[in-house]
Amino acid sequence: MSCPPSSLDTTSTQLQLNRRQFLRSGSAVLALPFLEALAPRLARGASVPPLKRMVCIMTNTGLLPENFWPKETGQDYKPSRYLAHLEPLRGRYSLMHGLSHPDNSGGHVVEKSFLTGARFPSSAVFKNSISVDQLAAESLGHHTRLPFLALGVNGQHDGLLSVSRDGVFIPPELSPAKVYQRLFTPDTPEESARRMREIGQRVSTLDFVNEKAKRLSQSLGAEDRGRLDQYLTSVRELEQRLEQARVWQQREKPRVTVSQPQDIQDNTQDVDRARLMYDMTLLALQSDSTRIITLYLNPLEVLVKLPGVSDRTHTLTHHGNEPEKLEQLARVEEAGLKNLGHFLAGLAAVNEGGGSLLDDTTVLFGSNMSNGSNHSNVNLPVLLAGGRFKHGRHLQFDLKNNTPLCNVFVSMLQHMGLEHEAFSTSTGTLTGLEMA
Repeated sequence: MSCPPSSLDTTSTQLQLNRRQFLRSGSAVLALPFLEALAPRLARGASVPPLKRMVCIMTNTGLLPENFWPKETGQDYKPSRYLAHLEPLRGRYSLMHGLSHPDNSGGHVVEKSFLTGARFPSSAVFKNSISVDQLAAESLGHHTRLPFLALGVNGQHDGLLSVSRDGVFIPPELSPAKVYQRLFTPDTPEESARRMREIGQRVSTLDFVNEKAKRLSQSLGAEDRGRLDQYLTSVRELEQRLEQARVWQQREKPRVTVSQPQDIQDNTQDVDRARLMYDMTLLALQSDSTRIITLYLNPLEVLVKLPGVSDRTHTLTHHGNEPEKLEQLARVEEAGLKNLGHFLAGLAAVNEGGGSLLDDTTVLFGSNMSNGSNHSNVNLPVLLAGGRFKHGRHLQFDLKNNTPLCNVFVSMLQHMGLEHEAFSTSTGTLTGLEMA
């Protein structure tokens, strides 16, 4: 399923009308402040900041450096083989060469910390930390029906992108059809009742925890009471999120004119499967069902069905500089960049009044490895699109002493309106990445 921009524009108008009708209905008395953002700007009759979104995409096989990086830096670079497919969008994205995570080595295993920056992921006692998308979702997830979406294409590998504050991986949804159903298919009365019961049970559990904590507080010293107060603040925030989930469950899902996609069971059609998930990502953002999405692309153990490709991707990444294998791998990676270009063009085609959907969506695309052949985890391929940054440049940093990739994450968080000065191993925002 590929969604033409015209049908998506129609969908956007319909979704806005649905929001306006909701706010005018009697159920508007249930509205919390965050629901105000669901009304169209013109309906509110006031100028408001645009909605901010974040999409993080990782392919776990690296990219052939000579086909990805331009030879020139700055604005006047000649597009590489892969970037030629993004040339119509040159002014909408930036390239960052010379980034990596400190103390991250071990090849494929480093994908565990791609969005967290946690050190020593190959250690037997490795403890992961919260990923940048989940940090954003903690503060902003209540603004939408779904706090975030974790999506994936091919799921046989262990490494995932989204990581909770407890360091636990959040499994991605691999079925575009199920994503569509979650976004747009109305719940049956039984499903709705079940979800309301689940929310109620979690609220009851928190009530029990609160009561126990209050009793415990009476016997604690001042320092311990301070720690307990911090814990109770987190509990209260969770209670608020549960109450917001209850409100969302009582509201109708958006209506769209795009039909439900059919899942592709043949994993050799990896390119088409990824295209479907990109389309679901676009629909989720456009319908404002969520504003935070991760997409994990895993062509590692797949024989991708493309002209001239006869070996599995993993085999091709260990090409030994054989020209035939290099060309096969280039075709696989090139198809991936075409998919990315299709997605970015779709975002750019959606008019949001003061700009496009791409303008207000920061899209990170990269890999945990720079070169799958030698499993290098430095000088990672990183592309950042949208987000109203000054784009169109190839930024190159020290290729021997890399700049922390987490500096990009800090810039992304600040684009989302979150006042974070640091994240994980960052040393600040990324130099040279400025707001337009």
